[in-house]
Amino acid sequence: MYLWPSQKVGMARYESIMKISGTIDNLVFYQLNGVSVVRRKSGFNSADYKKKASYKKVRENSCEFGHCSKSGKMLRNALHNYIAENGDKYLYQKVAKLMTEIKDLDDTSERGKRSVEKGLAKSEANGLLKNFTFGNFENVKNDIMRSDSLFSVTIQNIAKNASDEIELVTLKPDFVSYKTEKKSQIIPVNRSGIYEFDKHFENEAALLYFAVLKKDGNILKLGFV
Repeated sequence: MYLWPSQKVGMARYESIMKISGTIDNLVFYQLNGVSVVRRKSGFNSADYKKKASYKKVRENSCEFGHCSKSGKMLRNALHNYIAENGDKYLYQKVAKLMTEIKDLDDTSERGKRSVEKGLAKSEANGLLKNFTFGNFENVKNDIMRSDSLFSVTIQNIAKNASDEIELVTLKPDFVSYKTEKKSQIIPVNRSGIYEFDKHFENEAALLYFAVLKKDGNILKLGFV
């Protein structure tokens, strides 16, 4: 059997009259893109990962990363009908990063247990949400303000955006089951000013609001408000 280095560190290609698959001593043989390769066994041990103190930060980071990824997927699924044509193939990563930034605002939980839900309770979270852009969709932040009442918004620059309707989507995310209740309401727009919306859920602090400006049924701008 002949071996020579691959471009990947710690891996080598091999030639043999026999096709080997599996583990021999500390070497692992397998096929990669039709090429026979061999690498050394990883030193990673799942039992050590779960128990050893040296893996504590790794476990904490992994737990929070998983939580933020699930939270991001939950919100993307809830808003799928609006953001599906966003034109950004990396949007899922950017939403997960947004969830991580919001999770980092949680200063009451210990590391490894910080949550997006508690981060959203901080005033800074609203700014992070409002400034987030969904791919090639223009953000509504310069056209819509959420009024003191959570159930009204002020529309500005009506001549500029030329929208004829606004849809306000109220989200009630559950960061345990990673499911979202959603209610939406569409109101015709014919002027700048305050537009009132219905109240759909109790516990206002746990809700997220997402606005969509449309013209002739087509989305002009969208984003959190």
